[in-house]
Amino acid sequence: MNFIYFDFEYAVKEHDYIIEHSGGLNGGKNLGLLHATIEFVQDDGYYPEIEDKVCYLFYAINKNHAFNDGNKRSSIALSAYFLEINGLGYIVSKFIDMMENIAVDVADNIIDRELLKEIIAAIIYDEELSYELKLKIINAKTGD
Repeated sequence: MNFIYFDFEYAVKEHDYIIEHSGGLNGGKNLGLLHATIEFVQDDGYYPEIEDKVCYLFYAINKNHAFNDGNKRSSIALSAYFLEINGLGYIVSKFIDMMENIAVDVADNIIDRELLKEIIAAIIYDEELSYELKLKIINAKTGD
């Protein structure tokens, strides 16, 4: 599959829109991290499948703190946009709904990158999360 990517300027513009409409501190903290994320996600050797790319985008934007504020919100919005421009617009609403709580858990080191990828793959390929995946999420949240 040939993937379509957004550029750095789009990511910053989307972040600024989010801050303007939902509040928070505007501006970048370390925008070089955002540049790197947008460049690295295009490496098909490391991120060959859509779920690999979405997971990396979501995790890196959420955790790297390229922005002063709104990193979790930007991770959701930019990952959802990536899905949309790559032909998966029909799951964007479901993705956004499901990832709101997950974004907080990723930021708080409750959900790791491996579990995040499983969640994203389930959102992309399955009607709903499996019982086993739900248990993994519960165990991550309870520390079991």
